[in-house]
Amino acid sequence: MSQVVLISRLTCPACAHEENLTMPTDMCQFFHECSACKQVIRPKAGDCCVYCSYGSIPCPPIQQGDDCCGVTS
Repeated sequence: MSQVVLISRLTCPACAHEENLTMPTDMCQFFHECSACKQVIRPKAGDCCVYCSYGSIPCPPIQQGDDCCGVTS
């Protein structure tokens, strides 16, 4: 199994601001407030978290091939 990456570059869909963030390993992150425009980012329909929707790297459970937070594909 490959190493899980915990840093993802999250891109705000409202203003395109990018920030490197550490993803939690014990929960899904459903919301994130952009540090630039203060827009609250939510996952796209069908995605389990903001990292799977707007991150450069998907969340740790998805990287490992698991379902995230009970969401099945």
